[in-house]
Amino acid sequence: MTLGVWLEAARPRTLPAALAPVCVGTALAARQDALIWPAAAACLGFALLVQIGTNFANDYYDFLKGADTAERVGPRRAVASGLIAPGTMRAAMIAVFAAAFAVGLTLLVYGGWPLLVIGVASILCGVAYTGGPYPLAYHGLGDVFVLVFFGFVAVGATGFVQTGSLTATALIAGAGVGGLAANILVVNNYRDVETDAKAGKRTLVVKWGRGYARMQFAAAHLAAVGVPVVLAWRGGANQVAALVVALAAGAAAFCQIRQLRRAQSPAECIALLGKTGRWLAVYGVLLSAAIWVR
Repeated sequence: MTLGVWLEAARPRTLPAALAPVCVGTALAARQDALIWPAAAACLGFALLVQIGTNFANDYYDFLKGADTAERVGPRRAVASGLIAPGTMRAAMIAVFAAAFAVGLTLLVYGGWPLLVIGVASILCGVAYTGGPYPLAYHGLGDVFVLVFFGFVAVGATGFVQTGSLTATALIAGAGVGGLAANILVVNNYRDVETDAKAGKRTLVVKWGRGYARMQFAAAHLAAVGVPVVLAWRGGANQVAALVVALAAGAAAFCQIRQLRRAQSPAECIALLGKTGRWLAVYGVLLSAAIWVR
């Protein structure tokens, strides 16, 4: 077993979902002259560990539930491919979530007990995403989980840790970031709709079809376009920089919505999946800059 196998199991393409909201939340703190670098670093460490732990849990539980089979087309899964034993992946999942909890405890100094509640809920939902008696992803709730925890919660909590308050501006920014994070899941489920249906994994694409998935994907992109405009109107971002972000988001929306609509093969979805993750990272940086600049 090599380090490369574990890096692949961590799914680097999904990590922008953890990086972007922390970046935006920190920019919100900086705009209020309340930036605390150690707290921001701890938020980033916690978010990355929760994302990786969730990916390990997904690898482990999807194998147990039969969602990852030989029919599935896409990036290989470590347990289903026999590269990592199920027990080893389960132990790794527990270790990563334990590390996330330990990092999260350091944030109590800045934000008190509410952060303990948020941290525990984030970890539990990371496990419940594909595990437990009512796995979220198997009942069409995976998209909601990503929007809430990698959008509103991650941006809001990062800002709260440093400023001591949760603002409407943070929630608005979280809608843009969370929507684009959920788009990563949309593309993934769009590709796997047939095998997910056979395994009883009732994602929203399985429930309501690819037409609905395209509409959800487009709605998230449109929200990403609107967020910088609304923030600038509220005085929460530099107007010129916000316009640049909105124009860039509009261009990305046009290209990616068209690419999803035209996708006919798993390979095309895999290519779009990479672009979706990279765009989330770029969007997070651009939106953060627009908020930070005065």
